[in-house]
Amino acid sequence: MNKIIADHTYRHVLSIAGSDSGGGAGIQADLKAISACGCYAMTVITAVTAQNTVGVRHIFPVSVESVEAQMDAVLEDLGVDAVKLGMLPDARMIEQIAARLRKYRVRQVVLDPVMVATSGDRLIDDEAAQTLVRELFPLASLVTPNLPEAEYLSGIRVEKEADLPAVAQRIQALGASSVLLKAGHSDAPQLTEHLYTPEGAHTMTFPRVATCNTHGTGCTLSSAIAAFLAQGHPMAEAVAKAEAYVHEAIEAGASYRIGAGHGPVHHFYPYWR
Repeated sequence: MNKIIADHTYRHVLSIAGSDSGGGAGIQADLKAISACGCYAMTVITAVTAQNTVGVRHIFPVSVESVEAQMDAVLEDLGVDAVKLGMLPDARMIEQIAARLRKYRVRQVVLDPVMVATSGDRLIDDEAAQTLVRELFPLASLVTPNLPEAEYLSGIRVEKEADLPAVAQRIQALGASSVLLKAGHSDAPQLTEHLYTPEGAHTMTFPRVATCNTHGTGCTLSSAIAAFLAQGHPMAEAVAKAEAYVHEAIEAGASYRIGAGHGPVHHFYPYWR
């Protein structure tokens, strides 16, 4: 029997986030986006949620010990080229995740700071938020806050586009290397996303798609960015490619109907319709 010689490897992306039972956001969206963008997806589940297209019914945090064990199991054996961080509900959990990112010398970290909903509702308490900033921002290659999160982190009320550079500078001063300020909150006919890196500022503009199928766009975007960073693309190029992927996924999913509320984007539009 001839032995098969393995001469290929995958680019590995690890998502550390909460599970979405409806499949549109969280770990489930991350798995789909990372796979669709050409990488091998791995997971560490921080919370189990009971949710669907209408809303979240319950959140069940996973123990810190379980998160530690999941990270060790994955990173000791499979290794990682990039990590995406999503829902992190507990200050002690955040501290242990940061310790392991340092221990395993993870170089590419995309942090989607799930702190404040677009409605303005706080999603984690002050202790967890402060720990997230202190422990994870210095490790983050990119932070991707929505507008309420950006305002919370910077202490600046955003009233016009000219306020954004100061917001980004404040967030970068907290330790993040690069900041992507997302425009999903806007009602404008065009969506303009603003990326601030040590090399300069970049803007990406897309026409708004008339659809309610936008559940999980933030999770999908941050995971896609992590996938393209894992493949070796520079930050600005990785973000641009991920933004284009998400916009096309929204367009492709606009004509589908699933559930009674906000449905998902079409993560696998390049492969089937």
